[in-house]
Amino acid sequence: MPLVRAIAREVIVWAQPALIPLLRTATGIDQLLPLHDGAPEVEYDVDVEIMELAYVFRSTLETIPAAVPYLLADPVALCETGTPRIGLAWRAGGWDSRRSIPFELLTSIFEMPAISCWSLQHEPHTHERHEHLRQLNTSGLLQTAQAMRALDLIITIDGMSAHLAGALGVPVWTLLSNDPDWRWMEDRSDSPWYPTMRLFRQHRAGAWKPVIDAVIAALATARG
Repeated sequence: MPLVRAIAREVIVWAQPALIPLLRTATGIDQLLPLHDGAPEVEYDVDVEIMELAYVFRSTLETIPAAVPYLLADPVALCETGTPRIGLAWRAGGWDSRRSIPFELLTSIFEMPAISCWSLQHEPHTHERHEHLRQLNTSGLLQTAQAMRALDLIITIDGMSAHLAGALGVPVWTLLSNDPDWRWMEDRSDSPWYPTMRLFRQHRAGAWKPVIDAVIAALATARG
């Protein structure tokens, strides 16, 4: 938004109501309006979809605005565990189930010594429970952001949680299917959009176990 604000007299963002509390923390926005069917009740000269801004500014890998954090949230208070706090999200929305990871594959992470695991999964299914997995408040995006700020690392599938963690500037490992969204590009383990993000890629459709094995190995290395 700061790039838009630099060339615009006023920046009005028309966004889903659930996003507005968090977007209030971003710079470069003059007015926030709740999205609804129809047209916004405001006068404007130009409208642009947010996904079109990279084209509008002719962004390259070198000029992508990647200064983080650009969304802000105060961390919630969590009980002291004395170990690194790892937050996990494993299930995507129903429109692209290829991004989701079967819950049972994650149990080997939950059972690793010297870490504590916290669920960032909104409305987990009944079977998605484990004795070493604690639930965080993810009732809204602001609450999810506050939970993320209290964690040492986020491990997530390609979804809202990955982009939110990246925008908050918290360390995040994003686990990608073999044919991911174009923003993750190809053959990269980092993201030019989010400097605190590391990518773990699936090399064969549906083969999540090698990805989880790579994550476990990386966690073991990070713990020294």
